[in-house]
Amino acid sequence: MNRTDSYLDYAAGAPLLPAARDAYLAADVPGNPSALHRAGRRARETAEAAREQIAQALGAQPAEVILTSGGTEADGLAIQGLYRARQAGPTARPLVLVSAVEHHAVLDNAQLTGGQVVTIPAGPDGMADLTFVERHLATQADQTALISLMAANNETGALQPVQDLVALAAAAGVPVHCDAVQLVGKAPFSFGVAGLAAATVSAHKLGGPVGVGALLAGRGAAIKPVIGGGGQERGVRSGTIDARGAAGFAAALVAATANTTAEAARLEALLAPLDALVAGHPDLSLNTPLGRHLPGLRNIALAGARGEALVYLLDQQGIAVSTGSACTAGLPQASHVLLAMGQTDEQARSAIRVSLGWATTAADVAALVAALPAAVAAAQRAAAVPPPGQGAGVDR
Repeated sequence: MNRTDSYLDYAAGAPLLPAARDAYLAADVPGNPSALHRAGRRARETAEAAREQIAQALGAQPAEVILTSGGTEADGLAIQGLYRARQAGPTARPLVLVSAVEHHAVLDNAQLTGGQVVTIPAGPDGMADLTFVERHLATQADQTALISLMAANNETGALQPVQDLVALAAAAGVPVHCDAVQLVGKAPFSFGVAGLAAATVSAHKLGGPVGVGALLAGRGAAIKPVIGGGGQERGVRSGTIDARGAAGFAAALVAATANTTAEAARLEALLAPLDALVAGHPDLSLNTPLGRHLPGLRNIALAGARGEALVYLLDQQGIAVSTGSACTAGLPQASHVLLAMGQTDEQARSAIRVSLGWATTAADVAALVAALPAAVAAAQRAAAVPPPGQGAGVDR
């Protein structure tokens, strides 16, 4: 990363931690971890040592850690695998409950199960409505295959009531999956304490290498494989284990979870000048529910302009932020998260996300605070200019 730039998009991906880089390079073993020769055994030892570190950092048992290529694959394995396993037996369970504010890795995989997807609505603060879940389980628990609720929203930073949901679901005998990709490294997380059937984590969100992650699957959780192969990773995720990636992932995870409380306080302190600017600006407001939010993340609503325009203007000044919307084939779309919170299509297109991480400095935030007022004004001026052929006096 060019340190002359201000990188404020950690929710999309974090720079590689030095500890992760060192661990990755040190794990340069040539063998396939499934091979029986010495090189293979060394690779297996590397992978298993990393698995133990990952398990310890996440409050899991090593046998519960299934290595994957990242969060998206882990979400797919969890949701589709849990769903398939739950179809066995005399009672069909066609229903899959997912919150309306989930990442597309969850929403799309829920659709791919072939079951009936039931959407848990969210309130204006982005929180999933557990009253809806309670009413659903009171009458349809025996038809429900699983429930998926993320720990922290990747767009707004809203912390979801996962523990309360687990309590409701456990009483009804329904397994819960949690996408913890954004939470891990920013707030405490213990898989064993949470009582989840499955959870997912990704290395590159917390300073590890791209292309590695984990599905945490409880020892009692029945998960059927989505694809076949060599039967690695408890038969859930076949394929050659990436020992080097696992080593880098483990090192990043250990570093990121060493003192989440202190790091959270540091990130929130860094954001104080930005919060003050937003509070005093007539055309800026927060979509992030302060007080129940992911440390180091703000979703900022912009009146009178599109979020992508502001992203481009800030990028020209070496400041990297993102919109709160998903992009398909490079085309900005209205954020499904903000729409689920009751915002209009125009409002859902008019937001940016600022997210901090391990290498963020006060100078990075200061650069954004200095540039933001002029960039907002420029974005609003651009939005006020009618497209070609639609101005005043044009024959239509």
